[in-house]
Amino acid sequence: MSSFRIDYGPEVEAAIDRLTPAIGDASEIADRFDDRWLAVALLDEDPGLTEQVEQLPGGDGILRLRDQLLADLRTAMGTSADTAIAGARFQTVNDIVRSVTDMTRKRERTRTDRIDAVVTNRFLGIPIFLAAMWVVFKITADVAGAFLEWIDSTVSGPIDHFVRSVVGGVGLGGTWIESLLADGVVAGFGAILVFIPVLFSLYLALAFLEDSGYMARAAFVMDRVMSSVGLQGKSFLPMLVGFGCTVPAVYATRTLENERDRILTTLLVPFMSCGARLPVYVIMASVFFPEYAGLAVFGMYLLGIAVAMLVGFLLKRSVLPVTDPMPAIMEMPPYRLPTFRSIWFHTWTRTRAFLREAGSIIFITTIVVWLLMAIPVGGSGSFGDTDVDESAFSSVAGAIAPVLEPAGFGSWEATGALMSGFVAKEVIVSTMAQVYGVESAEVAEDPAIIDSVVEIFTGFGTAVVDAVKSVPGIFGIDLTTSGEADTPSGLSASIGVGFEESSGGHGSLAALAFMVFILVYTPCMATVGAIRHEIGTRWMWFSVIGQTALAWVMAVGVFQIGRLVGLG
Repeated sequence: MSSFRIDYGPEVEAAIDRLTPAIGDASEIADRFDDRWLAVALLDEDPGLTEQVEQLPGGDGILRLRDQLLADLRTAMGTSADTAIAGARFQTVNDIVRSVTDMTRKRERTRTDRIDAVVTNRFLGIPIFLAAMWVVFKITADVAGAFLEWIDSTVSGPIDHFVRSVVGGVGLGGTWIESLLADGVVAGFGAILVFIPVLFSLYLALAFLEDSGYMARAAFVMDRVMSSVGLQGKSFLPMLVGFGCTVPAVYATRTLENERDRILTTLLVPFMSCGARLPVYVIMASVFFPEYAGLAVFGMYLLGIAVAMLVGFLLKRSVLPVTDPMPAIMEMPPYRLPTFRSIWFHTWTRTRAFLREAGSIIFITTIVVWLLMAIPVGGSGSFGDTDVDESAFSSVAGAIAPVLEPAGFGSWEATGALMSGFVAKEVIVSTMAQVYGVESAEVAEDPAIIDSVVEIFTGFGTAVVDAVKSVPGIFGIDLTTSGEADTPSGLSASIGVGFEESSGGHGSLAALAFMVFILVYTPCMATVGAIRHEIGTRWMWFSVIGQTALAWVMAVGVFQIGRLVGLG
């Protein structure tokens, strides 16, 4: 009986011939494995087999010879042995298929083939991808935005009033304990809640695209774009993960074989707008660009991709040149109708994990910010009863604020929010709620509990109706009531006034510069740790310093150029 054998080419076959006798000389290894099969597997760098061989007598010598042969093969062929082996196998499979296939008979096209002819078309692929992303972010900005406003008004209204009433009822009204509970605990609780509708809608849309099989097509379509920076389309998959959270996106770069690709992709992933940035975009866009909130949020995501491509192109031409180009090989799953169970599982799992991991960070940071705001620095105030302008928080933020004045948001409030954002982007909203909403807690008369409950449920019903009405708006059909815009909530109004003052009357332009800064500068300390773990301390500092400097340059450019041309 003749045995089937793949010809791996003269260079690889010569390496196999040198490695096979060494395997045969090690009796225990030869008894357990076929000599040629093991030689090919070792040259293919199978990690499981490498560990087994290393533990057997004579294994160390075989692995040393293998490593020497791998280095010689890379020098001789200009590529890695595993790539050459995979190429030979694909070619063999192709030859076998051709030999048993009637090429004159036209193969019946499947549903997947017909869809891919359009979705992966070289001219239509990218516009379709952008359209899909547009729908995703219209959902997060418009549909989820209705619930975000409800949570904001509920936390700053009925819940805040109830907590103050209870504290006042036990004789602690006006003390630092009331401030801690209302301005610290309640604000932190609200900052966590505000993520639920935004993240849930984002993960819901992404889960639908993943379960349908489209995400693999998105990576394929982006292969041509990624090639401009010397990367494969599969490098875009970690970037897609980055739209949810940057930390797992950094770890997802482990799937890339080439070290240079891993480093470059890791440096580009933070430019993708993670879910933690999204509530900041939504709030700023709803305050300053209410009629174009979806477009503004979508623009931030597109800008992130564009900045990543530009940075990647510059790094390709400087510190990370292409040394070993590899062809893109992807497996395309068939299209299928997403199931409710699968979509719900992925959406709820991701939302719950994000809130569980980030919730403690948000809450603790909120308390720390309250503590710094409660400590008096100068003036006649006391702990828990000091003017926020004379607090320790404002002093630290005020010392940094002048650096951001050229960008139009050089106030201590905006600077303080960005400072907390270095810890985690999730806490920017809670910090803004504290520093901008400090003076909005006073009410003439506390409403009755039953009235507060009615207000909460009525507001939720209104949010549901507004969310349903906003769905047709994704496709350009406006069902919302026309007329004057709703009165901004306390936080929104305070943010609007603050940015108008810090920018000298160019609040919208300063808000846009602020959103750009949020987009570009370091995502969070957890991401910094992940980058250090994956590609080392030197590249970590390169990422942190480079992104922060680029964020400042871009924010200043947006504000200053916008003023020169008469925008804002």
